Amino acid sequence: MNLIKTSRQVKALGLCSGGLDSILSALLLKDQGIDVTWISFETPFFDAKAAKKASKQTGIPLIVKDITDDYMEMMKAPKAGFGKNMNPCMDCHTLMFAKAGAMMEEIGADFLFSGEVVGQRPKSQTKNSLRYVEKHCGFDGLILRPLSAGLLPETIVEQKGLVDRSRLLSISGRSRKPQAALAQKYGITEYPSPAGGCLLTDKGYSQRLRDLLYIQKTEDKTQLHLLKHGRHFRLDNKAKLVVGRNQAENKRIMNLYDPKTHIRLRCTHLPGPDALVFGQIDETTLHLAATITSGYTKASAGALTTISVFQDLETRQIEVTTPEPGAFHDLLIQTP
Repeated sequence: MNLIKTSRQVKALGLCSGGLDSILSALLLKDQGIDVTWISFETPFFDAKAAKKASKQTGIPLIVKDITDDYMEMMKAPKAGFGKNMNPCMDCHTLMFAKAGAMMEEIGADFLFSGEVVGQRPKSQTKNSLRYVEKHCGFDGLILRPLSAGLLPETIVEQKGLVDRSRLLSISGRSRKPQAALAQKYGITEYPSPAGGCLLTDKGYSQRLRDLLYIQKTEDKTQLHLLKHGRHFRLDNKAKLVVGRNQAENKRIMNLYDPKTHIRLRCTHLPGPDALVFGQIDETTLHLAATITSGYTKASAGALTTISVFQDLETRQIEVTTPEPGAFHDLLIQTP
């Protein structure tokens, strides 16, 4: 192929999960002299930790964007529906490419790319689903998948000669052998497993999210982040309790605690968990939350336990009867 000669270096912006496929797709383009930058998105359901590690490992610049608000709007009614759990994979990818496309125009890049491999994932990486994303993201013809380009229709990018199609690959399916061989060629030895880090594919987490969105009907960011920590109890349609399971979880829960807006419960005279109560709370609901919390202290069942309530920057105590183990199991929302 005769590449078009341009007055400047061709620039590409790639979606990066931090996995091996993301890394290899970028390196393939760099081999063609293309100036490569990555973009990675964050929500309460996935983060950019692996992408940041990949950027540090390869030296490829990384842009990180939080898209929680737009993501939650999409979650209300994904056009292609959900997967097995609460994962709107096709519309998730569509949103990401739409956001990446806007950034592409902002930084003056020529096209988008990703590490997607045809047939690797049954819902989000079929030829039809890849095409769905292109049609709906607003950047049709400007998305290149270097690892599977030979199996896909030629893009505008290739037609213009900005990329040499003959130097792109035709990988398909779930086998990782071609990627492993390519990784060895590039000297890439550290990379995460291809299982993915999206919490929306987890059954237990998805049950908690459904409860939050459809029962309590809130998209509060703190509660979204708390879904992956602690035991969650549905007190009533308007109130919820989160109880730490161990010292590490207590710390993570307290990192999300805002004393100006949240209600914190803790037994101050016995070892026990930190707990947070959310929603519309009356004294009856608060007493129930304190009772459940007491059940995870060192107090014996049937004993009177004093639970400290930290609310509106004030502290008071509630005395409750410690329940039998499992007494409120029917209020427990599925644990991830």
